[in-house]
Amino acid sequence: MRMGHLRGNVLAGFVLFLAHGQAQALPAFAEQTGQPCATCHIGAFGPHLTPFGRQFKLSGYTLRAGDFTPPVSAIAIASFLHTQKDQPAPPPPHYDVNNNATIDYIALFLAGGFGDHVGTFSDITYDGVGRNIHWDHLDLRVVDTETLFGSDVVYGLDINNEPTGQDVFATLPIWGFPFTTSDLAPGPAGATQISGKFAQNVIGASAYAWWDSDVYAEVGLYRSLSAGMLRFVGQNPEETNLIDGVAPYFRLAYQRDMGDQNFEVGTFGLFPSLFPGRDQSTGHTDDYADVGFDASYEYLGNNENIATLNLRFTHEDQNLKASQILGAASGNDSLDEFIINGSYYWEDIAGLSVGHFQTWGNADPLLYSGNSTFKPDTAGFIFQVDTAPFMDKQEFPVRLNLRIGLQYIAYTEFDGASRNFDGAGRNASDNNSIRLFLWAAL
Repeated sequence: MRMGHLRGNVLAGFVLFLAHGQAQALPAFAEQTGQPCATCHIGAFGPHLTPFGRQFKLSGYTLRAGDFTPPVSAIAIASFLHTQKDQPAPPPPHYDVNNNATIDYIALFLAGGFGDHVGTFSDITYDGVGRNIHWDHLDLRVVDTETLFGSDVVYGLDINNEPTGQDVFATLPIWGFPFTTSDLAPGPAGATQISGKFAQNVIGASAYAWWDSDVYAEVGLYRSLSAGMLRFVGQNPEETNLIDGVAPYFRLAYQRDMGDQNFEVGTFGLFPSLFPGRDQSTGHTDDYADVGFDASYEYLGNNENIATLNLRFTHEDQNLKASQILGAASGNDSLDEFIINGSYYWEDIAGLSVGHFQTWGNADPLLYSGNSTFKPDTAGFIFQVDTAPFMDKQEFPVRLNLRIGLQYIAYTEFDGASRNFDGAGRNASDNNSIRLFLWAAL
C-alpha cells in the first residue's frame, strides 16, 4: 500500500507538471495598469511574461495607472480530450476510458496591488475533474526599491505555496509550456520533485532582489502544511509527502532586455528531505537534491511577429533510505529531465507552439514496478495552435479574454519503453492525446 502511495505521488507530480498553467494573465491587472494584457504577456494573455510583465510581478503587482480598480478576476477552462487508444481503466470517477468533455477548473482571483509596497496574486479554484473546491495559487509580496551601485534594485519578501510559482520566466515548471493540459490524460511515472510535487501542499517564504532589471537572486524555505490544514484548504494529505523541517530553495538568473528582444539564463535548486507518504515510522527520510539550469529568448519586434524559445534541464539525486526500509525503492536513484519549446505568434492573436520533453533515470524494480523495464524513461512532443480573438475586450465590467486551442501530445517513449511498456501490450503511442480547449478570463 505504501508503495502504491509513492507511485501515486510520482504520477501526481507529473500531472501537476503538465497542468501547472492554472493561474494566468488576469484582466484585473490590465484594468489596474491601464495596459492591454498583451503588454505583460505573449499570446494575448498569460502566463508567458514579457520584460514589462516580469517587472510588474517582481514589483509586487503595485504599478497603477489611476484610481482604485476592483482586484478581482475569474478564469475558466473547459476541454474535450481524446486518446489514441482507450485507457486501461477510466481516469477519475464520472469519466469514460476515452472521449471526455469536462470543465477543467474555474478560479476566482484576488489579484492586485494595495498601495506602493504590497500586492497579491491568489485564488480559490473549483476542480472540475476532482469535483472539489480548494486553494490554488498564493503569491503575496511586500516590496521596496533602493539604489545599489548606481542602479535601481527591487527587493522583497514573498509568501507562496509552490516552489517556482513565484518565478517570472516561462522556463520553470509552474509557468512553462504548455500552460494548460488535462488531468484526464495518461501521465508517466517519473517526475522530479521540483516539477510540481509540492504545489499547494506547502508554505514558503523567500527573499529576492532584482538589480537593474538584469540580475535576479532569490533564496527561500518551504515546509509542509499539517494534515489538518491540508484538509481545511481542500487538499488530500494522503496524496502528499511530509517535508522534514524545511526545504531550501534558490534561484539565480540574468536577463538582458534589448528593446525588441531579450534573453535569460539561470540556475535553480530545491533540496527536500521527505517522509514518504507522511510515514515517519522508519525514523529516516528520502533526501532529494534538484539542481538545474534554464534559458529563454523572446523576439517581440513590433508586436506583429513574436517568437520565443525556452529550455530547462534538471538533475535530481535521490537518497531513498526511508523508501528502501518501506519496500518502495531498491536503492539510491537519479532522474534527469529536459524540456525545450518554442512558439510563434502573429500579432499576438494566433500562435503555433512546439515542445519536446524527455525524462530518464536508472532502473528501480520497486519504485517503477508498474512497467516492464522498471525505468522512468519518457519522451515525446507537444504541438499546439491557439488564438485569442477578443484582445480589446478588457474594460470593466465587460472584461473578456478568450483563448481557443488545439493541443496534441505524442509519446515516443513511455515509462521506459516505446512498445509494451506495461507488459500487457500497451505502447507509448497509445497514450497520445488530442485536446480541444476553451480558456476564458474576465
